[in-house]
Amino acid sequence: MPGQRRRRQRQQRHEERHRPENVPGRWEPLHETQEQAELKEFLRRLQDEGRVTDPAHIRIDTFCGRLTHPTTYRVSVYVPDAPGT
Repeated sequence: MPGQRRRRQRQQRHEERHRPENVPGRWEPLHETQEQAELKEFLRRLQDEGRVTDPAHIRIDTFCGRLTHPTTYRVSVYVPDAPGT
């Protein structure tokens, strides 16, 4: 299809410029759990409510468990700095 390469390249450049690591801001923890099913339900609710539209702005940290500590999952959302701050 004519122009498809140009559109794809334009979209890739747009995504590069707007990645969380290229926009000043911070990661804000929203939820922490030890249950994987609870983690999946929370992520589904985030998407259904429309609070997070871009999956690149969600980070899931997994703190690996050992004998004394169970595995813990933390969901963080990227919050860009407000202009003029």
